[in-house]
Amino acid sequence: MPAIFTPKVITANALIEGDVVYLTETDTWSRRLQDAEVLTDEADAQIRLIDASARTDEVVGAYLADVKPGKPGPKPAHFRESYRAKGPSNYPHGKQSEAL
Repeated sequence: MPAIFTPKVITANALIEGDVVYLTETDTWSRRLQDAEVLTDEADAQIRLIDASARTDEVVGAYLADVKPGKPGPKPAHFRESYRAKGPSNYPHGKQSEAL
C-alpha cells in the first residue's frame, strides 16, 4: 500500500547567497518558511518541483520538505528543516542575526 501524501513545501538554496529559500504561491522565492506555498496534492507537488528545479539561474538543490500546516504559516515536520529554517548555526550571520 502506497504511503499517504503529507503536506509539503518546495525548498532550495539561493544560488548566489546560499540562503535557504521557499517557493511561494506566486512563484517567487522567500527566505521565510511562513511564506511558502503548502502543497497537498502529490501530482501538483511533483509538477511544481520540476518547474522549481529548472530555475537553475536562481536556486540549487530544490526538493519537497514535509511540513505541518498552521498559523501564521507552515511549520517544519522534521528537525532538519527546523535547522534550515533558522539559518546558519554561526552567529551573527543570516537569519539568526535578526534574533540578536
